[in-house]
Order: sequence, then C-alpha cells, then structure tokens
Amino acid sequence: MQLLLIGYGKMGQALMSGWLTKKPNSSFAIIDPYAEHPPKNTKLYKSIEDLPADFKPNFVVFAIKPQVMHDTIPLYKKFISDECVFLSIAAGKDIKFLENYLNKDARIIRAMPNTPAAIGQGITVATGNKHINQNSQNMALELLEAVGQAVWSDNENIMNAVTAVSGSGPAYVFLLIETMTNAGVNAGLPKDLAEQLARQTVIGSAALAKDSKNVSASTLRENVTSPNGTTAAALDVLMDENNNLQQLMNNAINAAVNRGKSLS
Repeated sequence: MQLLLIGYGKMGQALMSGWLTKKPNSSFAIIDPYAEHPPKNTKLYKSIEDLPADFKPNFVVFAIKPQVMHDTIPLYKKFISDECVFLSIAAGKDIKFLENYLNKDARIIRAMPNTPAAIGQGITVATGNKHINQNSQNMALELLEAVGQAVWSDNENIMNAVTAVSGSGPAYVFLLIETMTNAGVNAGLPKDLAEQLARQTVIGSAALAKDSKNVSASTLRENVTSPNGTTAAALDVLMDENNNLQQLMNNAINAAVNRGKSLS
C-alpha cells in the first residue's frame, strides 16, 4: 500500500503512529507545509508539487481543518482512479461536498475519529459513496483500527450525530472532570485532591465499563447506587424530572448536530 497523508496535526500524527506500527510494509508520505520532524520510514513534503512523479497512492487521507478543505482538495484530483481511495476525517464535510471538490467518479470515504485515537483508544465511524467496494471498505477499516475501534455505516445521515456523540464527546468527559473538581472544592476539598479524585474516578469508571462489555451503563449505575445512600441522593438531583442531566445532554448533542449541519 502507498498512503498519502495530507496534514500532520495531532490527529494526523496519531493515525500515522498507528499505521507505522500496524502496517510496517507500506509506503507512507506526508504533505504538510508546517511539519518539520516526520517519523522514521516516512517521507515529508511541503506541497503536492514536491511529490515524486511516480508516487501513486492507494489512499489519500485528508487530516486537515474543515476551513481549508475547499482550497486543498482540488489539488489532489490527479490521483482519481479505480485504484485510489480518498478518505476525509474533516468534521461536517459530507460526501457531496467532497465529490463537488474532487469528482463524482472519485472513490470517497468520510470518517469521524476522536482524540483518544492519539493513544490508540479512539473510535471511528466511516461511510462511503457508491464507488466504495467491499475491499476498499475493509482496507479503510483496517487503517482506522490502527488507532482504536472502527465501525462502518451505509447511512451517511448519521454522521453529524456521530460527530456530536463521539467526535465531540471527549470534551464532555473532560468537562465532567472539571465540574466534579469544582464541586469537590465547593464541598471543602483542596483543589489538587478534588481533581485527583475526579480524574481517577472517571478513568476507573471508564475502565470498568470497558471491562463489562455485556453490562449496560444503566445497570453499572444501579450497581453503585445503594437505596437511600449518598449516591442515590446525588442521582436524585442529576436525574430530576424537571432539570435533569439527560435533557441537558440531549440539548448539547442537538446543538452539536445542528452545528455539523451548518458546517456542511
């Protein structure tokens, strides 16, 4: 496989790190005008004009910000063929957008990873246009699994919701740590201890959830909750029917979905 990565920011670095580990016999090239220190066994170029004339990628991966996609994508039209797949991880940019700036005959996959990919713990949902066959789908999932779990969907309409839940989701978890820390300080804890408790509680709970694949989140919650105990008292507030965490999260996810639609 010959793979061309466009953009070497945090997500690009995470992907490349996973690929170098999982696919050592492949050929990798990176295009990023600002990157300076590429990993071993890769080639770094400042622009597409610097690529060797004989470089024919099987995958072109766009790991750049949505705002620069308009100007960047058309530069790579020359690679359109039955042997090349274009994979984009730009939030909010749908397949129609990608087809408009490449070509309707291009083989295109849209994917949404999240930042835990940086430590190999991400999850990515991918979907493709009508030109993506089973082999291309399998190859794409193999690439995306280098940084965590990967799921294929034939329904592109869910991608804004995917972005809202998992793409943006790490920020919600970090906010939970932040708010638990502040609440602990408000209850009388030293800030350092409050943050240590909040952070490790989230980490440990996530590890427990991962280790309990066949147990629902609601059951895990119930297992921690003794009748009339301290946890139940706190959950009475968080799950209050007039002002509950579920409604707040629904509103947050809907806001992210709507922003995704506007980015499209």
